[in-house]
Amino acid sequence: MELIASINGAVNKVVWGAPMLILLIGIGILMTIRNRGIQFRKFGYAMKNTIGKIFQKREASEGEITPFQAVSTALAGTVGTGNIAGITTAVTLGGPGTLFWLWVTALIGMATKYAEVLLAVKFRERNKYGDWVGGPMYYIKNGLGKNWKWLGALFCVFAALAALGTGNAIQAGNIVGSIHDVVLAFNPAFDGKNTLNLVLGIVLAILAAVVLFGGVKRLGAVTEKLVPAMAVVYIVACLSVIVYNAASLPSIFRAIFAGAFTPSGFTGGAVGSMFLVISWGMKRGIFSNEAGLGTAPMAHAATSEREPVKQALYGIFEVFMDTILICTLTGLTLLCSGIDLHYGTMGEPTLVSASLGTLFTQKGGALIIALCLALFAFSTILGWALYGSRCCEFLFGPKAIKPYQVIYILVIVVGATTDLGLVWDIADTLNGLMALPNLIALAALSGVVVKTTKEYFAREHGQQNS
Repeated sequence: MELIASINGAVNKVVWGAPMLILLIGIGILMTIRNRGIQFRKFGYAMKNTIGKIFQKREASEGEITPFQAVSTALAGTVGTGNIAGITTAVTLGGPGTLFWLWVTALIGMATKYAEVLLAVKFRERNKYGDWVGGPMYYIKNGLGKNWKWLGALFCVFAALAALGTGNAIQAGNIVGSIHDVVLAFNPAFDGKNTLNLVLGIVLAILAAVVLFGGVKRLGAVTEKLVPAMAVVYIVACLSVIVYNAASLPSIFRAIFAGAFTPSGFTGGAVGSMFLVISWGMKRGIFSNEAGLGTAPMAHAATSEREPVKQALYGIFEVFMDTILICTLTGLTLLCSGIDLHYGTMGEPTLVSASLGTLFTQKGGALIIALCLALFAFSTILGWALYGSRCCEFLFGPKAIKPYQVIYILVIVVGATTDLGLVWDIADTLNGLMALPNLIALAALSGVVVKTTKEYFAREHGQQNS
């Protein structure tokens, strides 16, 4: 086990070192420049045609889901414990300035996610069951040509394995951990952790099975209700604390912008490296919104929308919702609550609970975080189940979907009942490895994204003038 940990650690340093961060940001900058800053130029248009149409009734044919269900499924996989635990870690290890670099990463990542979704819809295909399937492996095969199919297969191997760890076992562990914290808050003498974790793991597995075995349409129907509900609960709770402490916001924003370049002045010297601040802000931004990893395009490919650019606009909205909104609220809640953040140490989700507790009481804060973590993590389990299934289908055919889903459901119980330290580390490495084939494809197909975008807006402009 020590050998595995050692090998993984060495690979992880390479995979998630400065070159990978530069590559991820570089692709985002490339997409931003080549598409003339579409995430800024067309931001209003994107919001109007995504969130602005959220309440429009729309039907999807067999094997399809509506555009909003597609983005809800993608957000289900994207909005997870990283929005709480990940941002807590970034702020405590990097200081307030990490939020600035988080925003920079998100603004650039909008262009990356836009390109991923556009290519996923443009190069998708129907499987034997009549479902739309797409994602990096399909835009590699259908966009770059069949000689590059091996690169798509490589993506699928890493993604299918990462789904079992990042999207499943770790999320199940976070759910039972947060519920256990609530139980201890109300009953400090509780000592039935193992039994509680097993029961919760079985319940989670049953709930996931009910959704997953219902196919992509049931998954879309569940996530379109679950994602808005969980977002509203968390946003309202965080906003309440922020508004309650509104007087401190000017000094907090000053600390964020100044701390991005001079961290030691705002962390009592606990954080002195500007590189540390930048890397934590960017890493958590990328981990949170997954721009460049290639996961969300697999959900978007199932949309009933026929126009790639229209669905790609949801990619811009997705990063905005996940990182600019939810992650920022987490960071501001931590910073304005007045609790001791122990800069220079690895922060835990209990710090967000304590921040909410300054307004809602300690037990109330624990309950809110437990509920939000449970909803966030369970939605991630559902979203990544689709990703893993699609990858197995690409590698071994449609008959591999059910066996993979059975394994996936069993791993939920494993994740809920075992220590996940090494699993977390390996999954983190796999996330980086799966990003590489996707980033190569994005760079190679950037011209297709530019051409498709220009043609769409030329048609739109022509229709408006006719």
